[in-house]
Amino acid sequence: MPEGTTVIDCRGHLLGRVASVAAKQVLMGNRIVLVRCEEMNISGSFIRNKLLFMSQLRKKMNSNPSKGPYHFRAPSRLVWRTIRGMMQHKLPKCQAALERLKVRKASAHLRA
Repeated sequence: MPEGTTVIDCRGHLLGRVASVAAKQVLMGNRIVLVRCEEMNISGSFIRNKLLFMSQLRKKMNSNPSKGPYHFRAPSRLVWRTIRGMMQHKLPKCQAALERLKVRKASAHLRA
């Protein structure tokens, strides 16, 4: 890891809380690595969260669905998308901030 990189273990934390902290840190210029995103908690009932996710999956381009929008199913990409939604990702400043963010699934050295 490069110096100045903060590694956050997401196990047992709420999605929105970790995402807001990570978004603010990368906008301030810090490098952030989020690990074990598949063990992160999402508040609310399971049924409600599942219905919201399924409604998102139904949204597609009518004439050619392969042109998007693309719906990520991996937990790490869901966290990345949540953080991207918390910033103005089309500005050059925020695009550079998203490059400083790394989101990973469980690492082998953390499974002890």
